[in-house]
Amino acid sequence: MRVLLTAFEPYDVWEQNSSWEALVTYLHQRGKIDGITTRRYPVDLLEMQIRLEKDLSIGFDAILHLGQAPGSSRVQVEAIALNVAGMVEVAGDFFGSLVENGPIGYRTQFPLDDWNLELRSMGIPSSVSFHAGTYLCNALMYLSHRWNELHDRKCPVGFMHLPLTPEQVLHSRRDLPSMPREQSAQAIGKILDLILQSSESQTSIA
Repeated sequence: MRVLLTAFEPYDVWEQNSSWEALVTYLHQRGKIDGITTRRYPVDLLEMQIRLEKDLSIGFDAILHLGQAPGSSRVQVEAIALNVAGMVEVAGDFFGSLVENGPIGYRTQFPLDDWNLELRSMGIPSSVSFHAGTYLCNALMYLSHRWNELHDRKCPVGFMHLPLTPEQVLHSRRDLPSMPREQSAQAIGKILDLILQSSESQTSIA
């Protein structure tokens, strides 16, 4: 099974991005895993979209995107990506659509309730979130679904938001919740295991 696993580079006031920090920690813990392709995307809509489409053209069986969520105290698995630019500028418009005449939204095909229960059973604070926000995280999830639809790819897309790391909060001097990168890495590992196990189950049934 081929899985695309992505995170974001730092942006704005953040010198690190908790999604990338957790992904690097996960890779250090588990080492190279056959079939898993990792990427760090820029926080720029046009450049991100170019790199995303190049990656998706390779062909994957599942996609899991990661992003950081300042202010969140728990891992959030996202249900829906909306065709709303929000805080992302599209053709000079911050409040229009990501894709003109595109569907209003896409819902992930992953079993988020099961994911949430698994994470919580491990002692990892988590929840199912209604949608992926109004910034680049939502855009990435939406554009991944859109590309799959246009290219007739049956490839589930998921998005997981991670809290800031304690180091980020310390350096920001702001009163924000955090989660150790090791615990976020543990969450990534569990969700990847569930994705891979699901694929193995479907293969054995077929």
